[in-house]
Order: sequence, then C-alpha cells, then structure tokens
Amino acid sequence: MFGLNLDACIIDLPEKYYTLHDYEKGVARWCPGCGDHAVLSAVQRLCKEEQLPPEKTMFVSGIGCSSRFPHYMNTYGFHGLHGRAFPVACGIKFRRPDLNVFVVTGDGDCCSIGAGHWIHAIRYNMNMTVLLFDNQIYGMTKKQTSPTSPMGTMSNTHPHGSVLPPINPLLTTLGVSNVSFVAQTADWIPSHLYATIRKAYEHPGFSFVKISMRCPKFMPAAVDAKVSDKEHVCLLTHENGVPVDDATGRVFSNHLEHDPTDMNQARQLAANEEISYLGLLYQNKAALRYDLYGAHNLNYTPEQKIAAINQELERFTV
Repeated sequence: MFGLNLDACIIDLPEKYYTLHDYEKGVARWCPGCGDHAVLSAVQRLCKEEQLPPEKTMFVSGIGCSSRFPHYMNTYGFHGLHGRAFPVACGIKFRRPDLNVFVVTGDGDCCSIGAGHWIHAIRYNMNMTVLLFDNQIYGMTKKQTSPTSPMGTMSNTHPHGSVLPPINPLLTTLGVSNVSFVAQTADWIPSHLYATIRKAYEHPGFSFVKISMRCPKFMPAAVDAKVSDKEHVCLLTHENGVPVDDATGRVFSNHLEHDPTDMNQARQLAANEEISYLGLLYQNKAALRYDLYGAHNLNYTPEQKIAAINQELERFTV
C-alpha cells in the first residue's frame, strides 16, 4: 500500500474571503449615466481583488457629487467639509499608517477651495490613493463654473460663458516638489480605469489619478469628442506604465511609448490641450514620504510617551 502525505493535501485558505458584496453599501444616488458609477465599480473590484479588509480601509471625501463616495463603500469613511479631504486623510495616515487610505474629490472640491491643501498633500507624499473626478462643472449645486471648466462654458455663474482659462490638474500636480505619481484615465474605458486605479494603489506614496468624467446632466457635450472620436485620445504605453490589454489597445489608434520617469515629457503631454493622454505620466518611488517620519513612535507605551514628553520639557528648565 502506497503511503499518503496528508500534508500535501492541505490547502491554505484565508480566514476571511471578501466578495464584492462585502464592499457594497446602499444604492448610489448619482444621476443615470454619471461616470461616478463606473469608478465605484472599479474601486469595489480593486478592494475585492486585493482583499482589503473593510475595517482597515478608509475613504475620505470633501463636498460634491464625487464626495458621496464613502456612503456607498462598506468600509470606514469620512465625509468632510468642502475642500478639506486632504488634511483629514493626511491626519489619518500619519497616525494610522496601517490603514488603506483613499481620497475621493472633485474638480471644485480639490482645485478650488481645497487647492492649498492639495498642493501640500502632494509634497507630503503620504501613502494614499487620490481619485480626482473631473467633470468640469459644479454638479451637486446645479451647474456653476468650476476651476477646470473650459473657456466659454455657459453656466449659472457665467451665463455668457466663462472668461478665464481652466486649471490643468495634471500640470499643476507635476509642478509641485516631491510629486511621486501622476496618471490619467477616463470613466468610459472600464478596463483602463481599473488598471490605472490598481497601479495607483500599488504605488508607495501619494498617487494622483485624474479621471475624465461625464456629467450627462450639466456637461453632456464636454467629453463627446473624446468618446466618439478616438483621435482625441492617446494611450501611453511602457513596461512600467499602466498595463493595457489587447482589446483596449485595439480600440484606440493612437499609442505613445512614454517612460514615466521622464518628468519633462510628462509635463509636455499634460500641457497638450488637443489630445488626452491616458496612462501613467510620472512615477518616482524614491520620493520622500512624510507619513514614515510620523510612524516612528506609534508603538510607544503610554509610559514611554510621558517619558519622552518630560525629556523634551527638561530642555526648557531654567
């Protein structure tokens, strides 16, 4: 009789396997056709594929259509004040580096009232994934010009058309010192959307993803050219960039080999107003991270913390 190695028959199973249902919460109340739905699906898929424990995952938002995102994730969430998502997220990551932190923000929330926090969060380069929903309009407050609205956009605040050139979120982010990850994708390309968010999640630092977003209610024509005419879109390819499957690659005729370590070319591509380059524009894994600086004393006991405070106070004894 042949001997059996029973150990070879044992399969290691995780204590808990999370399904998509474990990350779903409520019914999303965005308008039908809104690009936010596509991002929600992609993020829930990422959480499932990466098996992120819901109790160790945090979504932080400000105010706006995009900022309802934490309500639809069965994880921890913080729905903050207008433009204040970044300081909240940085505070969380600074003291809880063990958490998976995502920031969901819009073009108004991030690029207007939150612009100051946005700039410093880039420089701090804490390990978090940032998703900028850019639909080029204030949607939740019913159609006001946003910082990224194209010139001539007619809105409730500019009924005769906006008169100033828009902010370029990609170019702005690439212009801040210690930037470490900048990418662009679009809500109507599900495979590329998911691959980009996953690439951002895997990056050890502040990963900034600009998502071109449709707003069928207030900006129905904003992305029509990009959706219908593929000549307006170019896919960035590189062995270290966002992976593009064959099916997605065949849809678009324009491809460009771009090294994501080339900052100068990244800025040139981001500045192009005629073509949207989808993919990884820039990545620097060696950029300094402020959250690592704050993590050195996280395991101190209360006694050690008191001793450290007393030691510091002794320096000022007269």
